[in-house]
Amino acid sequence: MSIAAVRPDLPLANVNPVAKVAATVPLSIVLVLTLDAVSATVAILCEIVLFTAIGLGPLLWSPRTLPVWIAAPLTGISMVLYGAPSGAVLWEFGIVHVTEGSVQIGIATTARVIAIALPAVVLFLTIDPTDLADGLAQTLRLPARFVLGALAALRLVGSSIDDWRTLSLARRARGIADHGAVRRGLGQAFAMLVLAIRRGSTLATAMEARGFGAPGERTWARTAHFGRAEWVVVAVGCLVAAASATAAIATGSWNVIWS
Repeated sequence: MSIAAVRPDLPLANVNPVAKVAATVPLSIVLVLTLDAVSATVAILCEIVLFTAIGLGPLLWSPRTLPVWIAAPLTGISMVLYGAPSGAVLWEFGIVHVTEGSVQIGIATTARVIAIALPAVVLFLTIDPTDLADGLAQTLRLPARFVLGALAALRLVGSSIDDWRTLSLARRARGIADHGAVRRGLGQAFAMLVLAIRRGSTLATAMEARGFGAPGERTWARTAHFGRAEWVVVAVGCLVAAASATAAIATGSWNVIWS
């Protein structure tokens, strides 16, 4: 399943994308303000329960969320090794100082990354690019150039994944991708950059030729609605954020990042 082709049978697929994006904002603000494991852990548990209850549980463990599960521990490990030392020293070597405080910061950072990124990725997989553009333009009244740029970017994400796979197969068929994984990756990345620039230029010219972004009133093929379902989604996001903050404050683990 690519971003450019969202299955209409997915839960929340018919909800205004603006509401789904807005639902992640309160939790992101709460978790950015504090660096503790309690608030992030409560948020993760709430996310797993909610997504499983509405039928999005399989997406939590799908290959689409694999980068989150990989990047979060790596971020935590870097904090453990190079974070500000405090408390008893557990292990040290050169500039690396592993202390009780750095371990706590590493655990909190890992949980915080998962809590922020997981709902964003899962909800993003239920968003159709055209619906998002309609919501940004009709609900938030954002400028046409910004909306159309966002639409084009999301549309090209799915095709870029297919292009990378096709390019890998083509290079392999020509016998120029048999050795050197790093060199092969850099070569393909450069080829993808060139392809993206060319495709972006062509797309911009085509959109200008069709009058996109022109001043004046315009009609909409699909009307973006923001009703009860959307407000419920936003309210749930606020409740998860409130529960996370309340749990951290009640346990005394609330730790504002600038304190």
